[in-house]
Amino acid sequence: MGNILSDKSIYMTAIILPANLTIRQVTLRTRQLAQLNTFYQQMLGLQQISSTVHEARLSASGQEPAQLILLQDEAAPLHKRRQPGLYHVAWLVPNRLELARALNHFIQTKWPLQGFGDHLVSEAIYFADPDGNGIEVYADRPRETWPIVNGQVQMDTLPVDVPGLLAQLPGNLPEWQGLHPGTFIGHIHLQVSSLAQARSFYADTLGFNVMQESYPGALFVAAGGYHHHIGLNTWHSQNATPGPENQTGLVSFTVHLPDIQVFAQLKNKLMNTQYFVKATNENSLLVQSPDMLTIKIDAGENTTGSN
Repeated sequence: MGNILSDKSIYMTAIILPANLTIRQVTLRTRQLAQLNTFYQQMLGLQQISSTVHEARLSASGQEPAQLILLQDEAAPLHKRRQPGLYHVAWLVPNRLELARALNHFIQTKWPLQGFGDHLVSEAIYFADPDGNGIEVYADRPRETWPIVNGQVQMDTLPVDVPGLLAQLPGNLPEWQGLHPGTFIGHIHLQVSSLAQARSFYADTLGFNVMQESYPGALFVAAGGYHHHIGLNTWHSQNATPGPENQTGLVSFTVHLPDIQVFAQLKNKLMNTQYFVKATNENSLLVQSPDMLTIKIDAGENTTGSN
């Protein structure tokens, strides 16, 4: 546990997170590892790196670092929809053509899709895994086209032109081989109990910039001017209390900072706050959010994509 100082200067120190920050990894707990492992390979299109009866590691390229880790626990209490936790993991494909390829595959699998969204900055497809964990697959529009008003990215949820999206596909479309290997986790969206509390933690403490806070019941934060690396909402979880620590669903997610000096600054700041912080080695730490969600923060060379 960090120490609370009477001098708030360290706590209030502004941290400028690097623009090439990424959400590197998400870990989920499940009662049905084999089923989820099959789903994420065959439906979503990730590649297996390794698998045991206790753990599966996957990524779009089939190489480490794993972007998704699945952990087996047959005795885990089931996560309840209205508790803080994961809303969805958002997989960013390199371009609109790759989004069309993914959609064509999803249609062929006949897995139920939950919807589509044209968010002005991106186009997205939504569904859920067999445990109910939300999934978004999306492609960004060119950054220069993103509408900005008073420093805030403007986002909306409009219908996607699905026929127009699919019309991009060539007539001799190759057989589906999975998501493009350059796909990575573009953002993570969380259910939280309080937007004010979330703003204090993710923006004021961790150093993410508030990119949008006028969308009803939601807050979007990011580094480097991206539309959002972390989405936060209270649509189903306003004033809810955290579930048991070993429940199914989100175990942790990793924020990767390529800049080691920024990591050191953030570490020093976090160690002097009221939040639970644990250094796991020289260049990584764990911190718990006000809703008891575990965020891993690490530093070093960036081997994933960037926004």
